[in-house]
Amino acid sequence: MLKDKDDKMFFYDRFADDFDSVMNMYDTDRRLDVIFRELIPEDLQGKLLLDGGSGTGWFSREASVRGAAVVSLDVGENILSKVAAKCDSHKVVGSVLDIPFKSGHFDYVISTEVIEHTPDPKRAVMELSRVVKSGGTLVITVPNRVWHPAIAIANVLKLRPYEGYENWVGWPQLKAWVEASGCSVISMKGIHLFPFVVPQLNPVLRWFDRYGQSLGPLMLNICLKASKK
Repeated sequence: MLKDKDDKMFFYDRFADDFDSVMNMYDTDRRLDVIFRELIPEDLQGKLLLDGGSGTGWFSREASVRGAAVVSLDVGENILSKVAAKCDSHKVVGSVLDIPFKSGHFDYVISTEVIEHTPDPKRAVMELSRVVKSGGTLVITVPNRVWHPAIAIANVLKLRPYEGYENWVGWPQLKAWVEASGCSVISMKGIHLFPFVVPQLNPVLRWFDRYGQSLGPLMLNICLKASKK
């Protein structure tokens, strides 16, 4: 187990049994689609892929289905047990702030809606980049900082069940961090022009996603693909 546990970082491990039941699957499915059909649509057969901050395993499962040899990394055994129920990846207890693998180990590293749940998202970016091999691919998604006031209000009103860190990242900030980590940014786009709280409006959200590159700095979530130099 990890040493010096941070109570807020370990919230999602304690919350593991309830996580899927409260998860917004429109958002999860949309990120799955963007990552595996737009950002990395290529054959993953035999490629070593790290799912950094795997959560309950939706992205590990999709990568496994696509043929990758997947390592699912998260902070506790509880949440990794949910991954085990979805796919046969290699489960590792650890933090994206201190990834327990050598530099340049993975062909692909994905981390979706994770770095904001740490006390130091910049360090998380640096660590995720560190373990990508030269020529390998890094994919990160993160909530856009411009929308953080809305979530802060929702938290005050107890409209969200989450108690972990909420260190959201801005569009230029994420790009600068990734470039400083030794990667070249290949593409950035946004998804969700406004919060996905009314299911009847999901088709409208999906329509606006086509403009994710131009509207990205204003959208709720940022999706980035980079290549390690």
